[in-house]
Amino acid sequence: MTDAAELRRLTQELLAAHPPATTDRLDFLKARFDAGLAWVHYPEGLGGLGVPRTLQAVVDAELEAAGAPDNDPRRIGIGLGMAAPTILGYGTEEQKRRYLRPLWAGEEVWCQLFSEPGAGSDLAALGTRAVREGDEWVVNGQKVWTSSAHVARWAILIARTDPDVPKHRGITYFICDMTDPGVEVRPLRQITGEAEFNEVFLTDVRIPDSRRLGDVGDGWRVAQTTLNNERVAIGGMRLPREGGMIGPVAETWRERPELRTHDLHQRLLKLWVEAEVARLTGERLRQQLVAGQPGPEGAGMKLAFARLNQEISGLEVELLGEEGLLYEDWTMRRPELVDFTGRDAGYRYLRSKGNSIEGGTSEVLLNIVAERVLGLPSEPRTDKDVAWKDLAR
Repeated sequence: MTDAAELRRLTQELLAAHPPATTDRLDFLKARFDAGLAWVHYPEGLGGLGVPRTLQAVVDAELEAAGAPDNDPRRIGIGLGMAAPTILGYGTEEQKRRYLRPLWAGEEVWCQLFSEPGAGSDLAALGTRAVREGDEWVVNGQKVWTSSAHVARWAILIARTDPDVPKHRGITYFICDMTDPGVEVRPLRQITGEAEFNEVFLTDVRIPDSRRLGDVGDGWRVAQTTLNNERVAIGGMRLPREGGMIGPVAETWRERPELRTHDLHQRLLKLWVEAEVARLTGERLRQQLVAGQPGPEGAGMKLAFARLNQEISGLEVELLGEEGLLYEDWTMRRPELVDFTGRDAGYRYLRSKGNSIEGGTSEVLLNIVAERVLGLPSEPRTDKDVAWKDLAR
């Protein structure tokens, strides 16, 4: 049985064979994947060793101490946090071997083609159509709020394949090549001035049936794996104490005593405690993942993440007074990642407004917590048994 000592030995073997100081970064990451030390809880041959997820920390500590490169997880977060667990859960062996290695090593960036302008928060009402023609599916529709679409090679996509059944059925899950003809990516400029989001237009895009994940019409169930992992990835990321948004505010408080007031002190203490509670809750949630895939509890973490980010960034702007009204740059850019802690207070304040929308709106997540975690009565749903084509739009 592989234990912590054995993992340390395997990690040292990797470092000896591929010294980080003299090995190309991508070559090192590929070698790490092949050694099963990428995500140790994945199966052998797919970047793992089939051991408990908690042992990943042993490998990470050894590699960090040796100065080994990481795979820049913030840049490829959609692939790591959403696409990979879905491919692992529903992909064929051929799909797993084709996509997981370049995904983890960061060779191929992924995006998520789920949200649509016509469906709003009701994802199951999506209208992008996929019609089968032989061994291919012809896809037409529009997606929106697509992070990283401008740099992505692949996308996880859900589309309607049967309009004659209720909306949660008749959806199928695909892997879409973002370089295929008919895929058009347009920037969506945000309140920050940047365009990390995009809208994506799909016009007669042909997707081979070999890039379908799960059964035809079973896409909603497959998508739940993606969505549950997404909420954990966003709201339950591993952070040190005072990591995330609370860190810059606490640092400013310590270094700028002239800005302090009694009211701001009370509010900062309250938010510091709540941020620490959320951090520890996230750690507990990650430990629960050892038993399997995340459940609806991740919705609670995502809710806390959005609320805290917005309240903390608002407090930071108030604490800085006139300085908090400044904004470093409103130049139109298309960044590859979101950097909350490496930017100024104005950016954090503006960008956090999107936290209660992306990854599931807070209103939808409140319903999930109420119904699927607390077991409260469901809201009335009059369209549950109505065919999608008959829904009012």
